[in-house]
Amino acid sequence: MRIYFDHNATTPVDPVVLDVVVRALRDEFGNASSVHHFGQRAKGVLDDARSAVAALVGGEPSEVVFTSGGTEADNFALRGVAEALEPTGRKHLIATTIDHDAELVTLKALARRGWTVTLLSVDASGIVSPEALQSAITPATALVSVMHANNEIGTIQPIPELARITHNAGALFHTDAVQSAGKIPVDVRALGVDLLSLSAHKFYGPKGAGGLWIKRGTRVAAILTGGKHERSRRAGTENVAGLAGLGAAAQLAMKKLPAESLRLAALRDKIEEAVLVTVPGTAINGDRERRVPNTTNISFEGIEAESLLIALDLEGIAVSTGSACSSGTLEPSHVLRAMGLSSHRTQNSIRISLGAGNTDAEANAFLHKLPMVVAKLRTVTGMRR
Repeated sequence: MRIYFDHNATTPVDPVVLDVVVRALRDEFGNASSVHHFGQRAKGVLDDARSAVAALVGGEPSEVVFTSGGTEADNFALRGVAEALEPTGRKHLIATTIDHDAELVTLKALARRGWTVTLLSVDASGIVSPEALQSAITPATALVSVMHANNEIGTIQPIPELARITHNAGALFHTDAVQSAGKIPVDVRALGVDLLSLSAHKFYGPKGAGGLWIKRGTRVAAILTGGKHERSRRAGTENVAGLAGLGAAAQLAMKKLPAESLRLAALRDKIEEAVLVTVPGTAINGDRERRVPNTTNISFEGIEAESLLIALDLEGIAVSTGSACSSGTLEPSHVLRAMGLSSHRTQNSIRISLGAGNTDAEANAFLHKLPMVVAKLRTVTGMRR
């Protein structure tokens, strides 16, 4: 039995979505910018996908700009707002220390070009306080960007309150909802944001398709220039088949919420409670209440996370040490470091992220094997309990 517990890295494409993608590849090969019959059919596919994405996040279709995924959407939001508002003298940007590298690395690049960047700290549970934002924001602030749900620990930030503080200062607010859209209800109006990023492959759609919701009237400069695609906001011929899959995945996500969220939360809680009871020296990282339902991050005293990941993989169980975008590095998690955890604990934690295909039987198999794997590794490292 192979068990996949790494859905925050990517999800398998749903069979319904796959059929939509294959059909689009085969039948809708036209360029959506062409005025002839084939082009207009392709445009119709994009229109349907745009409407589905807008419905998923509570926006209007005209407010959705298609991208190649979450990283491009984050870049579009940060770079686009920074450049659009630069003439106003607003050259201050704010994010948090636990945001995704798609944001943090982009902010570093903007800092090298003259923007001032402030990164807000989080508490031990991984939550940023509104008071911290209130203290950091200035009349020069152009944009505040805070992840809706963290990819490593799953914690959900108080976005509505953060957005209110931001707007009171005359700045714009962006949230990366890549790990929340499709998992929990996401409504851009209720959140009060100006921009929101999402990615299809995090909710059973294809890789290479995503979007940025931009509130009507928000000033954002295009970062890809050329043709007048996406209403002159993102140049380049659209990936019709991939975006058709994004739309289909958005529709499926809406149908499955909230029942699937409740099921995954129950399965996650079962795993957590059993691990804490059966494996000594374990602890849950992050807030256990304010988080997405499918994610847990657990530390194992006396074991390096990489060793545990490999040992579990040999047993047929796929988990993660954190962000898939940081795989191949031996650096401790920047998220856990920012939460103030000890250097050892930042290197002995794994992420388990559940998805639609996971079952009670898989959870039971994992819980049966885990204590033996941990005990064996601790024997090797000399830790006996």
